[in-house]
Amino acid sequence: FKALVLQYMPLGSLEVYLHSGAHHLNLFQRLDIMIDVVCALEYLHHGYLEMILHCDLKSCNVLLDERMTAYVGDSGIAKFIVADRSSTLTTTLGTMGYIAP
Repeated sequence: FKALVLQYMPLGSLEVYLHSGAHHLNLFQRLDIMIDVVCALEYLHHGYLEMILHCDLKSCNVLLDERMTAYVGDSGIAKFIVADRSSTLTTTLGTMGYIAP
């Protein structure tokens, strides 16, 4: 039996705050969330010997704790890229509408 245990995120996803109309994020909250996400991606890209590409970053995959700290979740299609090898992704990964051009 294997399980992935994560911290509880009581505020749910960023998607609720951006698209529901019931919540409002001020400029400072938006900047804090952006910085949290950028730091998480920087860690994935440079924090290991192998680079990790998330491949599906979107607002519903950004989770918020009780202090509005953002965490990047749902790494189900993330890819490891070994720095010493030439790597080419031959398949398109991600959600349409959020994929980099």
